[in-house]
Order: sequence, then C-alpha cells, then structure tokens
Amino acid sequence: MLRLTWVQPEDLIGHELRQAAQDGRQPKAVAARWRAAGGPEAPATAGASPTPASRYLRRLAQDLLDELADLPSTLADDEPTDLDRIRAACPDWPEHTGTPAATTPHRLEAAWLGRATGCLLGKPVEKLPLDAIRRLARSTGNWPLAAYFTARGVPAALLEEHPWNRRSAATSLAENIDGMPEDDDLNYPLLNLVLLQRHGRDFTTTDVARTWLDELPAGRTFTAERIAYRNLLSGLEPPHTARHRNPFREWIGALIRADVHGWTNPGRPAAAAEQAHRDATLSHTANGVYAAMFTAAVIATAATGAHDVHTCLRTGLTVVPPRSRLARAVRQALRLAHEHADFDTVVDELHALHAGTHHWVHAVPNTALIAAALTHADGDFAGSICRAVSGGWDTDSNGATAGSVAGLLAGHPEALPDRWTAPLKNRLSTSVGDFNGTGFDTLAHLTHRESLRP
Repeated sequence: MLRLTWVQPEDLIGHELRQAAQDGRQPKAVAARWRAAGGPEAPATAGASPTPASRYLRRLAQDLLDELADLPSTLADDEPTDLDRIRAACPDWPEHTGTPAATTPHRLEAAWLGRATGCLLGKPVEKLPLDAIRRLARSTGNWPLAAYFTARGVPAALLEEHPWNRRSAATSLAENIDGMPEDDDLNYPLLNLVLLQRHGRDFTTTDVARTWLDELPAGRTFTAERIAYRNLLSGLEPPHTARHRNPFREWIGALIRADVHGWTNPGRPAAAAEQAHRDATLSHTANGVYAAMFTAAVIATAATGAHDVHTCLRTGLTVVPPRSRLARAVRQALRLAHEHADFDTVVDELHALHAGTHHWVHAVPNTALIAAALTHADGDFAGSICRAVSGGWDTDSNGATAGSVAGLLAGHPEALPDRWTAPLKNRLSTSVGDFNGTGFDTLAHLTHRESLRP
C-alpha cells in the first residue's frame, strides 16, 4: 500500500499538537480527545506511519486539525507573519541603499559549489541521531569531521544499528560520489532562479505557486512544501496555503529556498529579506518565514565580500522580530559559539535546549545550529560545513546553507579546497526544468545576470 508521506491526517495531528504548544496555543483538550480515541503519536523521523488509520480516526484528525487552527495564540503579537508588522517589530530594519552593491560570477560560483558541497556532506547521515553521526565518523578516523563520510572501515554491527540514509548512500559517500546528485536543497535555488527569470524581483507569492506547479514534481516536495502543493491543487490560494492543515509551517523548508534571494541582492539585506518573505509565505508562517528572511539577509550581506561572517549574522538578525523564538535561539547559539572552544560542547548545549521540544526538521534549532557553526568556524569554508553537519538534525540542509555563506565569503571557486569540490565534477543532477547536468559555473552566470536586473 502506498503511504504518501507528510500528508496523512492521522500523521499530521501529532505534529500540529506539538506546533500548537510551541506557538502559544492551548492544545491540551484537543490532545486528550485524540489520545482517548486511540490516536497515535506523530512518526518520529519518517513522514508516514506504517499503517493507515481507521476511517473514524482519519476523519477525527481532520476535524481536530481545523479546531487547532482556530485556537488563539499568545505569541501572535511577538511573532507576526505580515511583512509590515514584521518590519514594525524590527527596530534595526536595514535601510535600502540608493546605489546597489555588486557581486561577481566567481563569488556566486563559490556559493553554488559551497551549497552543493555542504549538502552532499550531510546527505548520508540525514535523519540519524547525533550519537550515531559521531560514532560513524569516529569509526573511520573522520572526527572532528573533516572529509566526506565513507563506509570503508565502518564496523558492520555499527552500520546495522545505524544505516546510512537509504536514498543517499549510493551517491553521497566518498567512494560513490560522481557529480552532485539531486536534492531538494539544490532544486529550490534552481526554481527561484526560474522564478526571477520569468517574473523579475517584483514577483508575487502567486508567481511562486505558478512556478512550482509548472516546474516542480510533486514527489520532490516534502513537509510544508508538500502540504502547500496539495492545498494549491485543492483550490486554496496563498497565504492560506501555508496555514491549512499544515503543521510543518515553521520547519526548515522556506530557509532552504532563500539563497537566490540573497545572491541576487548583494548589499541589500532588506530587499533580500522581502523577496524571501514573498516566497516563504506560500508554505510557512512566523518563525518558518523568519528563518528564510534571516538567511537571505545574511547571504545578501556576504555577497559583496565586504563583511566578515559575524557582521553578516548580526545583519540577518535585524530582519527577525527580536522577541520571536527564532531570534532568541540564534542569539543564544551565537553566545554559545563564542563561549566554548570545543564545538561538540556547543552542539550538546543546543541539543539540550531544543531536541526535546522540536522535530529535527524545525527551523528554530536548525537555524541556531547554522549560525553557531558559521560563528565558531569564523566563516572558514571547511570548518563551517563540517560543524554544521556534525551538529545533527537536518544535516544536508544545514551543510548547504553554511556552505553557501562560507562560499560567498571565500569569494572564488579556487579558494575552496579541491577535495571538496572536485568530486562534484561541475555537474548537477535535477528534475527541475532543463537544468539537469548543468555546471555550477553556468548557474553562477545565470544568477549574476539576475543580480544585475533592476
């Protein structure tokens, strides 16, 4: 039986109950009704439970999802989704500059390569717990993490206990890499490149939706994006697509779509954040949107090559409501990264703070980890991607974003160590548009062209 992931009502309700508890609603009564009816918890790592629920439980889950959506939130004033209210909440919102800054094709190529490299590093260990990542790397002498993961030398018993990500092992272990395999962390930058080519920087959220429907296979979407896609096909329009039965609306999906908005707005963090907002609100709300805006502003600041990583991260925080959960988590992560010389200690602290209450794909802990990794590595390329991946959670997405920022700061493809970039063979696999097999140098030139458009 086909158990389509991330859409079954009986699997969504557990995630929505957790989301409601996090965003200031009071879900206890609803949770009690679900459990009294025999409703299961949300799947811990996968997107679907192994067996379907009864017709009664499925209908109850749908009703309870709608009931939860109507509960008022005590955090609404501190965590708005409307852009005007976000701006009003940010006292240091960056000013639009009269004369745009510039970036270069070489710098953008380093960013594309960095995104791909960081993603590839994290792919084999996606979904694995932190302890498993550490044990697998240590078993081959690769800890602290300094190279792509390999199965060579890993004890069979350890692999049986903690197998590699089944979809990625064949293409992303060191011995198997032959170009950059397809991944949603690279598909979304390609989609946003298409978006800008077709609609320019004044695109609307509806334009984002049309681009998805035209170019993005539904099976290549996950979590919040899959829900939003389903909602579009059901006749809902943005921004309702982000809210309707979507417990993943504060997860990491919008963050991984933000790079192109930063790459094409060098020196214009506010413009980058505003573009990221229009993109993100198709599928996300509040902290899920802030994660995308933060990332876009960080990248826009890094794209000129005029600032260090610490300035970039501080600038990113200026577009995030300061009393939001995301802002607090990032500030805390930056402090930990400055306080501890051992990054494992930083990671352990972050997991103690967030792992018990957040899903491993949630935007809040993952954004905090990315910020901590970049800070602790002082923006160094290899140090940034290795720290981001070694921290666990959404390993490929975190590695990708850290690699994008650190690649921009490095400034040129030749500044990236060959051991990381050579296995990519300047070739990207994708199911998006006509990009399959495209080189990162070509993508950089296409991105640079969009950065120059008025």
